[in-house]
Amino acid sequence: MKKFKLTGVALAVSLSSGAAFADCGKVSVGAMGWASSEAIAALASFVLDQGYGCETTVVPTDTIPAATSLAENGEPDLVVELWVNSAPVYQELVADGKAITASNLFAGGGEEGWWIPKYLADEHPELTTLEGVLANPELVGSRFHNCPVGWGCRIVNDNLKVFHGMEAKGVEVFDHGSGANLAASIAAAFEEKGPWFGYYWGPTAVLGKYPMVRVDLGGVDADQHALNQVENQDPSKVGVSDFPSAPVVNAITPALEGRAPEVAAFAKNLSFPNNVLSEMLAWQEENNASADEAAAWMLTNHTDLVMGMVNEDAAAKLSKLM
Repeated sequence: MKKFKLTGVALAVSLSSGAAFADCGKVSVGAMGWASSEAIAALASFVLDQGYGCETTVVPTDTIPAATSLAENGEPDLVVELWVNSAPVYQELVADGKAITASNLFAGGGEEGWWIPKYLADEHPELTTLEGVLANPELVGSRFHNCPVGWGCRIVNDNLKVFHGMEAKGVEVFDHGSGANLAASIAAAFEEKGPWFGYYWGPTAVLGKYPMVRVDLGGVDADQHALNQVENQDPSKVGVSDFPSAPVVNAITPALEGRAPEVAAFAKNLSFPNNVLSEMLAWQEENNASADEAAAWMLTNHTDLVMGMVNEDAAAKLSKLM
């Protein structure tokens, strides 16, 4: 018995012995070592087992090991949530025909940027641009909540704070010691409906729990952003650019596409709006839920979205279990 438990809801599925695996054979699903990847890998495993008759195995991995395994071993068959920017070799694998980009798991890409709470944006829409923030520093508490030391975003932020003369314009740059402290500062602001302005990224549980609005830093210029990413950059080379979205993909092997094209088609549809993933992560964190339970939350609360990813036969099988 495979069970997915939710608050007040239980989705229980009996797995028949052997017969369920007759259609597509064995499929390995690589799950990165963080919550969103583990949950979507669990969801993919469930859909492939119950909808397509596969025998799936979820394989714990990480960005570089997954890319290395694809290159050297031609597996896992499906890798969920591969951050392309963190694995430069991945593009070489695609060019060499050793991997196929099936889909963008995050429909909006990996997001990072400078944010304010939605309630603050609703009350003061002028704060949705950096120009508006710097003209009204008191409305954001006269503070910018920066990344911890060692994070890539810290380099960009430190270059931009000088370029925009933030401290001279009344915005103190507060350097947080950890990601947990940065998240806690957002929680504290929302508890009091107080001001907050700073860096964050998504999809994350924090953005799922606390509605935030991106501050426009002047549009994305990829070349300029690359210059802004250089530590201790010459100030004359720093310029206006927002953070570009990062490609976060699901990758499959050519072998999987060749022997199980319907499974490959599902992988090519495996994509979620960023806000939905953030909501899932927020629910998972609040309920101390497992990856299987988070997958069940997605299936229960966004059934139509998941059903739209599968073929008619798989949808018919899955609908009997919902």
